[in-house]
Amino acid sequence: MGTWDVGPFDNDTAADFGGDLDEVAAGEREGIVRSALTRVIDTAAYLEAPESEVAVAATALVAAQCPGGEPADRIYGPEEPLPDLTGLRDLALQALDRIMTEPSELMDLWAESDGGPWRANIRRLQNVLLPQPSEEQLSLI
Repeated sequence: MGTWDVGPFDNDTAADFGGDLDEVAAGEREGIVRSALTRVIDTAAYLEAPESEVAVAATALVAAQCPGGEPADRIYGPEEPLPDLTGLRDLALQALDRIMTEPSELMDLWAESDGGPWRANIRRLQNVLLPQPSEEQLSLI
């Protein structure tokens, strides 16, 4: 696993995914992000690390467009503009839940090292992707 840090694009697989998004037509980018998320969600058996790494990067792209989201990695993330991905929030949350559920190679690999910062990044993505309460709901609190 070519990993150099704990961020969503801090590994070879995710960096390649960012480059792949740049190489396809603009109209295909949302479908590629959606496919990366659903591939992980639909895996009931052992979830391999490369699929998870791509899905984490895809969730970071969705989260970057949500309130409180951080911009995608400027070096390894896609350079070309992305369509509105906020409609994929629920899929992104489901993908992260699956990655953090056994059997998951990526989760196991981070458990073998100091995975605390990586897990903190996953939680940060989950928090950004969670639906925010409406003004009406806040006024009831």
